[in-house]
Amino acid sequence: MAHSFLDHSLLSRLGSLPIETQVPMMGNVAGKHRSPHRGSSVEFAEYRKYVAGDDTRRLDWKAFARSDRYYIKEFEADTNLRAYFVVDASGSMNFSGKAEPKIQYARRIAASLSYLLVNQGDAAGLSICTDKLHLEVPPSRRPAHLERLFTTLGKLEPSGETGIIEALHSIAEKISQRAFVVILSDLFTDTTALGDALQHLRFRKHDISVFHLMDPMEIGFEFDRPHRFVDLEDGTALVAEPSLIADEYQAALKDFLTNVRNKCNDASADYQLVTTDTPLEALLRDFLTNRITRSR
Repeated sequence: MAHSFLDHSLLSRLGSLPIETQVPMMGNVAGKHRSPHRGSSVEFAEYRKYVAGDDTRRLDWKAFARSDRYYIKEFEADTNLRAYFVVDASGSMNFSGKAEPKIQYARRIAASLSYLLVNQGDAAGLSICTDKLHLEVPPSRRPAHLERLFTTLGKLEPSGETGIIEALHSIAEKISQRAFVVILSDLFTDTTALGDALQHLRFRKHDISVFHLMDPMEIGFEFDRPHRFVDLEDGTALVAEPSLIADEYQAALKDFLTNVRNKCNDASADYQLVTTDTPLEALLRDFLTNRITRSR
């Protein structure tokens, strides 16, 4: 089935770039990502003293010659990655001003990264939240699984208030192993509560990426006549003269964006402020390249 948010030529061009993790992963099959456990991959990790029962084939005889003590070589174990895409489907994600709706941009990011992950042998899953965490597609590394994930993304109808905070706490508790958690939201929520939810994910040792999606009109606030502004989450409305509130709006926006960025930084989350007119290929290429650089 064709999906409007998938660009196969873009995926082909990005296919050579791996999705790297920033923290060691714990998967259920052998893979390409670092694990907190020691194993027998080619990358040396450390020495430890020999104890009865260790595999004598891993003894380092050069170290024995230098110290007259037996040491075992340990290496980094490799594992596969499980990713959870957390998509905010609250009413405000349906907004579109000078670009496509935020929910459509979120679809394109989640679908593209999911495809790339499964293509490199890792697992991708999906969590949708409106006023609560109401729909989940468990991670899988089977290519056939992608169709279910794409179909779920395509059926999203944003509505109601955001439940992103409760959803992130729930995900932090439900995911028993370290995972890659990708958050796609405009983050119109209490920033202190957001910080607590991100810290919960960090405490569970997850690798967190945040795509903070904003429409260019939400950033620029370029209106030249009175407008009726409607809250797409609770339905309240306000008629205002933009020129009279522009300075106050920009000051509040600056505080909001600064607080969000600080909360993400405090939780060691990979933060991206993205306007929905940003070319997707440039965004994803920079995202993937930067993660490769930081993982080394």
